[in-house]
Amino acid sequence: MSHSALVAPDSFKGTLSAAEAAAAIARGLRAGGCETVELPVADGGEGTLDVLVAALGGKLVDAVASDPLGRPVGAAFGLLPDGETAIVEMARASGLLLVGEDERDAFAASTRGTGELIVAAVEAGAKRVIVTVGGSATTDGGAGAVAALDEAGVKVKLEVWCDARIPWEDAPRVFGPQKGADPETVKRLERRLTQLARKAPRDPRGVAMTGAAGGLAGGLWAFQGARLVAGAPAVLSAIGFDAKMRTATFVVTGEGRLDRQTFAGKAVFEVATRARQSGVACHAIVGSCQLDAFEERVLDLQTVAEASTEAELEAAGRALTEAAGPA
Repeated sequence: MSHSALVAPDSFKGTLSAAEAAAAIARGLRAGGCETVELPVADGGEGTLDVLVAALGGKLVDAVASDPLGRPVGAAFGLLPDGETAIVEMARASGLLLVGEDERDAFAASTRGTGELIVAAVEAGAKRVIVTVGGSATTDGGAGAVAALDEAGVKVKLEVWCDARIPWEDAPRVFGPQKGADPETVKRLERRLTQLARKAPRDPRGVAMTGAAGGLAGGLWAFQGARLVAGAPAVLSAIGFDAKMRTATFVVTGEGRLDRQTFAGKAVFEVATRARQSGVACHAIVGSCQLDAFEERVLDLQTVAEASTEAELEAAGRALTEAAGPA
């Protein structure tokens, strides 16, 4: 009997989708004689919509929404087969990749487009909307999204699947700089979130996950009664990861960068944790590894290899079959 591998990477952000990464790794594994099952994963950030629709069925519905700076942008949301559950990926309308590095404005960037996508999903018949949050250009505490919902008179059951566990008040300091915020802007963002929290029906400060996507998660929780969910566990459960993992000899996961943030609920951490708990070996192929030896041991990864391009991922997959030896 040959080895069998479950290939379950997240996206290599900005370069390869989770599906593209999985396909490249699987080609290498198959070339080495290993049976493979491809199961792209996500943590609630970019790419989660595609992963869920691919695994669960349903369809993508095209829409037009405001980008972070208020310009119209083509976007899409997902409708699952029940016709009543929609998936809105905030990065499609309010994501950092929608603005050039030279036009990033952490204070001006708005989540209004995400609210517009939620409205469009409800108009298409959704009674429950899963909002996947991560990879945002915004730190507006969800004010733009909440305004769009209020203006449309939309009230719907919301679940927010978060890619980070940070509380509301930490969002500007932790993620503001990558969105273009200098130290003074970080302070302005902190003051704005404090003022918004004081107006909210329930206070998001100190609550885990409310800081995800620049406080979008907290804004929907505080003003719209949304339920907050850890993204990576929710995605893996939804796509049937555990059952597929238990039939594999080993698991291969990966993402663009493996660092200490991975410990805060990212997909690689969740995959590695579930593999360890089930006694299944887990390997990681990542674009860049910033973990020290102790942190790798905490994740209980058998091996960590670095690869960024499809050709490198394929070669890394082939190398794993050689290291595994005969079945």
